[in-house]
Amino acid sequence: MLFQVYGENALFQWLGLILVFGCLILVNELTRRSKAGGIVFLFAIPAVLTVYFIAIYVGAASGAEWALNNPTYIYMNSWFHYAKLYAALAGCIGFMLIRYQWGVGKKKWFLYFPWFILAGNILIAVVSDLESALNGFNSWWLSSEGVMLYGGWHNIFNALAGILNIVGITGWLGIKVSKDRRDMLWPDMVLIYIIAYDIWNFAYTYNCLPTHAWYCGVALLLAPTVAALFWNKGAWLANRAHTLAIWCMFAQVFPMFQDYSVFSVKSVQYADNFLPITVISALALIANVVLVVVVFRRARQQKKNPYMNDVFTNTADYKKAMSRADQTILVRK
Repeated sequence: MLFQVYGENALFQWLGLILVFGCLILVNELTRRSKAGGIVFLFAIPAVLTVYFIAIYVGAASGAEWALNNPTYIYMNSWFHYAKLYAALAGCIGFMLIRYQWGVGKKKWFLYFPWFILAGNILIAVVSDLESALNGFNSWWLSSEGVMLYGGWHNIFNALAGILNIVGITGWLGIKVSKDRRDMLWPDMVLIYIIAYDIWNFAYTYNCLPTHAWYCGVALLLAPTVAALFWNKGAWLANRAHTLAIWCMFAQVFPMFQDYSVFSVKSVQYADNFLPITVISALALIANVVLVVVVFRRARQQKKNPYMNDVFTNTADYKKAMSRADQTILVRK
């Protein structure tokens, strides 16, 4: 098994997974279906939490006991968690500008923004993987959050997979908006990309967030993928950004849920089983090599630049996404 989900807390651990998955699906639907819901969850709540985070760190710097003993300060104080949270929120806000055609969301040059924010989020994780490899190659090391991590070749494999995943992002200017304005669509981001991304990101969480991967590596990845597979074709990236931002906010405020409760789950590397981290990272690398090969093969066959043009136009996923697109806002200045 990949996780230690057995024993007296097994029922709570599985229940926690189901609840997190279900809540992420529901809140994502609220933020995409309702403009007010999006503003509340992606603007108002983050603004309040930013004030809260600043207050904690200012209080801790002044030696205030309430701040020094705050779980957010103790368990979620690494650069990675804040970088991930605010990068995801930046994506959500930018995607809303495109969806509702607000301000720069109307401009053609802003269509590069989704690629930029996705590539940036991937690079944050790549740096984190490399950090683990450098700090503890074939040994345990203590992260800034007080979590023991095991570094090694698996981090190198997965960092390379992340870079290849960026290379495999196609159709940067093919962004569309759905007819009902609920979704920003990226038609060329089809299933082969989503699978390669999910395997890479799961490997990352398994390598570098081994006490959180049950939730952020399973439930969090499944939520936008299930939506993209069954009822929201073409909108995987926006759904991924929404669910990631929502989960990061929850995890920052309630870190004890994942770390010190009956819902907590650790990976099997804490039982000195290191085979899974190597196998999963190798699979992530293989999956993303396949992605890049397929992208450039299709680009060569179609004689297209795969970044400035769509290359998966003959796939069912692409056609279903395009059928949802509003063709009246394709002309941008």
